[in-house]
Amino acid sequence: MTLHTLAEQSQFRLTGRLDEVEALCAAFAEHWPAAVRSFVYGQSAEERPMRALLVSRSGAFTPEALRERGIPLLMIQAGIHPGESDGKDAGFAALRELLGGEPLIGGTSGSHIAVHSPEGDPLSHVAILFVPAFNTDGHERVGRWNRPNQIGPEETGWRATAHNLNLNRDYTKADAPEMQAMVSLLRDWDPLVCADMHVTDGADFEPDVSIQVEPVHLGDPLLHAGGVALRDALLGKLAAQGSLPLPFYPLPVVEDDPASGFQVTAYSPRYSTGYFPTRNRYTVLVETHSWKDYATRVRVSRNAIVGLAELVAEHSTEWGAAVREADRRASRLGGENVVLDVVVDQRNMPCDAEGSSPSTREAATTIEFRGYAYTRELSPISGEPVTVYDPATPQIWRVPYRGSVVPSLTVRAPRGGYLVPRAYAPLIADKLALHGVDHQTLEHGVDGLETEVFRATGMRFSSAPFEGRMQLVLQGAWHLEAQSLPAGSLFVPIAQPGARLLMALLEPQAPDSLAAWGFFNARFEHKEYVEPYVTEIFAGQMLEQNPTLAGEFRRKLSEDPTFEADPDARREFFRRRHSSWDARFAMYPILRIDACAMLPQDAR
Repeated sequence: MTLHTLAEQSQFRLTGRLDEVEALCAAFAEHWPAAVRSFVYGQSAEERPMRALLVSRSGAFTPEALRERGIPLLMIQAGIHPGESDGKDAGFAALRELLGGEPLIGGTSGSHIAVHSPEGDPLSHVAILFVPAFNTDGHERVGRWNRPNQIGPEETGWRATAHNLNLNRDYTKADAPEMQAMVSLLRDWDPLVCADMHVTDGADFEPDVSIQVEPVHLGDPLLHAGGVALRDALLGKLAAQGSLPLPFYPLPVVEDDPASGFQVTAYSPRYSTGYFPTRNRYTVLVETHSWKDYATRVRVSRNAIVGLAELVAEHSTEWGAAVREADRRASRLGGENVVLDVVVDQRNMPCDAEGSSPSTREAATTIEFRGYAYTRELSPISGEPVTVYDPATPQIWRVPYRGSVVPSLTVRAPRGGYLVPRAYAPLIADKLALHGVDHQTLEHGVDGLETEVFRATGMRFSSAPFEGRMQLVLQGAWHLEAQSLPAGSLFVPIAQPGARLLMALLEPQAPDSLAAWGFFNARFEHKEYVEPYVTEIFAGQMLEQNPTLAGEFRRKLSEDPTFEADPDARREFFRRRHSSWDARFAMYPILRIDACAMLPQDAR
């Protein structure tokens, strides 16, 4: 029975398959029966087991026991992209070392670093939930060139699932059975901090890892200071162990052009890094550099995992209190303005510019980045300039960096909550339950309820599928309208800890809402048609019978040249005002309500 990975045994030429994951999980549980539990939390599309390890010396091995005893949980998620296997091999090595076994073997200098913590053994104070191979089916689609843009191992798994879905785009819509299992795991175990282990793409340079933490730019603003402290402390630990860590993802703003500089990444909730802030929890995106050898990447990943265990053990009291208070604040979001999307701040005014103010502060700074010498040469393959790096010649790049974001979508939260009509209740109830969002079923119907209705004034469908779905971008606004709801409809209160996640799912303009992912596309399609010649008949009658409408039509013709030149738009002017017009066309089916007292007693 070995406790070492194939990566270590092969001097980091290879990485193991799922049979190794099964064997190592069993071996850890057998070797440390008082501190390790191995369990299956789901099944992949190809019916492979999805396995996790829970490691702790606290004696608490269930979510309930951890909560009752106040044991913080650190989650290590590896293998969401199986070609990036660093986290899997580093996770087993880090846990073995934390449990008192041998340190990482066969790595480069700096591998053998003693585990220490200001509060002693981290596992006496923290539980660690380790998922070695999240995308199990992709893990078994093995090839030698699945990741041609990284150094080692010789064979890796494939990025996507058996359904060809990228799991790191699936957190909100949760289409994949693997993601449904993962979200259930997160809902039930509720980690304080989750690390998502990856490998970069992009340019070649000296730094070996990037660390991005949220909430820093996203989520509850009062959690941002804790996120910055977590990020900076981990960066400090890695730097002390010989790394050159970065606080941003090092992808040039213009692909393949290092001179374009870098910018912070604004993650929406489809990504793990954007999802956890909606849950008021901390997340750490660990990205080792693809052009470092596999031994180095595994060592750095191991250092990040051990460093996080130490930090959670040291700071769990304050971080735990912070997220619980964020949960309470989320329960009071009704009526407040909530930022649902951000973009990189593109302003570029010097801080000392005459007349500058805090609202026009510098968004771009110049940084000295430790890169390599490179040339931009015309490629005989593509016919355009391509970057050629010289890793033997370090070079300082003086390049722009934009490190701040600004809100791009802010929405007032409903004071009461959301209402889901009966026709959509099964679908939405399943999604809400999966994400741990509370909701109630109306036992009795209600007529003439004062609600807010979102009617789209503009809509844009994606030109091609993305992650298996035709996406939809909506323009429009909420307006007060009386609506009726049958029994079996849902009421989803805003007053709950998951309010930010609820808005991310149900606000129609949120970037990764169910509407944005195409769950309601049919509501924005015409289903009944009137021939042009018929429209001409009733439009003429409307003009004769309604002088006010006739005046409105003439004004629009004179003021809007585009409308005046568009026969279809002119006919639609009348179709929209005719009694045959579909009142539900372009109406988002989910409603909002401010006054819960108007609901039946059973739903309040």
